[in-house]
Amino acid sequence: MKKFINSVDSLLDETLLGFSKAHADIIKLNTSPNFVTRKLPTRQGKVALISGGGSGHEPLHIGFVGAGMLDAACPGQIFTSPSPDQMLAAALAVENGGGVLFIVKNYAGDVMNFEMAAEMLELPNASILVSDDVALPKNHSTGRRGVAGTLIVEKIVGAAAEQGADLAYCKALGDSVNKATASMGVALSSCTVPALGHPTFTLSDTEMEMGVGIHGERGRETLVLTSATEIVEHIAALIDEDLKPKKGQSVLLHVNGFGSTPLMELYLIYDLAAQYWEKRGINIVRSLVGNYTTSIDMAGCSITLTLLDEAWLALWDAPVHTAGLRWGC
Repeated sequence: MKKFINSVDSLLDETLLGFSKAHADIIKLNTSPNFVTRKLPTRQGKVALISGGGSGHEPLHIGFVGAGMLDAACPGQIFTSPSPDQMLAAALAVENGGGVLFIVKNYAGDVMNFEMAAEMLELPNASILVSDDVALPKNHSTGRRGVAGTLIVEKIVGAAAEQGADLAYCKALGDSVNKATASMGVALSSCTVPALGHPTFTLSDTEMEMGVGIHGERGRETLVLTSATEIVEHIAALIDEDLKPKKGQSVLLHVNGFGSTPLMELYLIYDLAAQYWEKRGINIVRSLVGNYTTSIDMAGCSITLTLLDEAWLALWDAPVHTAGLRWGC
């Protein structure tokens, strides 16, 4: 294992210090417990959006704290859920009279700890459970995982909260965006968790792992590595079957890198995915390409499609000013 670290035990704390210094104009870091909040106060009555999860997915979630998105994010250790105490402390720090909305990826630890925090929080609150990963069937025992679609939920709901929408509206909006979003990933290599010291799983030079999550876990099947066109068509067909977009439907197409895939390859994947849906009469009105929901140093990518209407498109376009996403400001 070759990594720029001093100690496995101090890695997260040192990372958070560096992040807070690099983006001191946007965020503040609280320690003991760890959470990140906006630097500037929000208006009275605004719904407070809080998300979080294990570290190793940067810029998700700490990189999306700021105007137009999250009010706070709770980073756990690498691929480990933050504690209920972190979530509760973050909620109390940013709640401003409009209640608290937790945005939670559907992983057992995250769900359990956010539920505990919600129960302890003696303020109006609600939760959105993100479950966009079509690698798992809808009737899976624990439900589908929350992956790259989490960013899209955070952005659209964040814009609505910024514009004055109340807690019930933001909750319903987030649930609707989640249902209109589907993602799937593929890996050419596993990631290396520093505490483990070696790749989570291994693939030969002629293999790929289809349907991976974002925690270094294996996917739905190991396949023979094939051309980029065939890989994209395999993933896009599963997403298309899940969402069933109709001809003329406006969509957001997001190609997300897992940490080690060059932008050159991600843009190739985007072009192939765009061709797939354009041939079917789908109207790609917005796009996002890059490393946004990573898996430390995994080589691979995911494709996400979100069905949009005019209202959601306006919320996507609304100003945002965070470390990881910024436009219109």
